Amino acid sequence: MLLKVHKNTVRTWLKSGLEPIDSRRPILILGRKLSSFLHARRQRGRQRCRAGQLYCFRCRAPRSSAAALADYVPITSSSGNLRGLCSKCGARMCRLVSFQKLAVVAGDLEVQVPQAQQRIGESFDPCLNCDLERVPDAQPGK
Repeated sequence: MLLKVHKNTVRTWLKSGLEPIDSRRPILILGRKLSSFLHARRQRGRQRCRAGQLYCFRCRAPRSSAAALADYVPITSSSGNLRGLCSKCGARMCRLVSFQKLAVVAGDLEVQVPQAQQRIGESFDPCLNCDLERVPDAQPGK
């Protein structure tokens, strides 16, 4: 129960080939065997995208983008997502990519990189608050 998974999940793992320490109850499993079992299981289902491909969530496979177009959406200053539409089903596809490797990963895709938006501090015409320049009213009673 250290992994906080349901007991049926552990039973499924045991049926799939995970080896317990012995046949006694409670069933005990070595941590390194569990780790290698889960790692091998993840690697079997993993599908690598080649250059110019993005992962389609609906097809659950790497596909080429429709019309060979993709958008680069920055997440941090050094990485972002390539986004496009699947050429087979039309669903959204994406791929996490480093900005430095963008040209290699994109392959033959035409990638549109958004222009940086102007910051408030870099604006040319500052917003003037006219309320601060209002002339005080004559004092009452004088």
